[in-house]
Amino acid sequence: MSGHSKWATTKHKKAAIDAKRGKLFAKLIKNIEVAAKQGGGDPAGNPTLYDAIQKAKKSSVPNKNIDSALKRGSGAESGGVDYKSISYEVYGPQGVAILVECLTDNTNRAAMEVRTAVTRNGGTMADPGSVSRLFARKGVVMVPKVQEDREVTEDDVLEATLDAGAEEVNDLDEAFQVQSEATDVVAVRTALQDAGIDYDSADVEFVASLEIPVDADGAGKVMHLVDVLEDLDDVQDVFTNVDIPADVLAELEAADA
Repeated sequence: MSGHSKWATTKHKKAAIDAKRGKLFAKLIKNIEVAAKQGGGDPAGNPTLYDAIQKAKKSSVPNKNIDSALKRGSGAESGGVDYKSISYEVYGPQGVAILVECLTDNTNRAAMEVRTAVTRNGGTMADPGSVSRLFARKGVVMVPKVQEDREVTEDDVLEATLDAGAEEVNDLDEAFQVQSEATDVVAVRTALQDAGIDYDSADVEFVASLEIPVDADGAGKVMHLVDVLEDLDDVQDVFTNVDIPADVLAELEAADA
């Protein structure tokens, strides 16, 4: 288990209550609009849309905002935007690889803002393919351990998801992370639901094939760069192969306390 995974989980929990709530809502709404446009406005027949809506609801996005995004994306309501998906490859402090995924209606603006954020915060833009080859697309489902009616164990998760394509279950303190092939994420999520196990999110993400351990100085700089990138309106997701060891994470948390 990498420190980065624990850090990412902590960040996910904090995201709903910190000052970036408005930006988080905007990104979740954008995901719904794009999913509806690409696969139709019926969640029952569009798993990507279903998961985008569930993630928005679990992050307390108001239903009226979700409904409006659905209508814009499906064409039932005017005002929809033609978003383009574009990714950038970056080397961060201490050689950490970073993938930046954007959804934007202005690729020139997105490119300029990402490049500026990277160069001003200790990173460099990488050649296409040099960073992405270090990652694989995987299905990632996050399952909270403490649920309304019970406490879920690793055995519960394994039993529910193995036949659905789960490849790995990681213990991240307060949640389990279930990894699968990208094409199996819906099957894994459905298997959990069928077993009566709730989940926080079900996404297709870039997962690093090899992680880079960093010291406290490098970890702080990487985390700052990721925060700056995530704060950009056009940026939807940031993935890294950073490994923040437990002692380094504890050092950073003590410094923040």
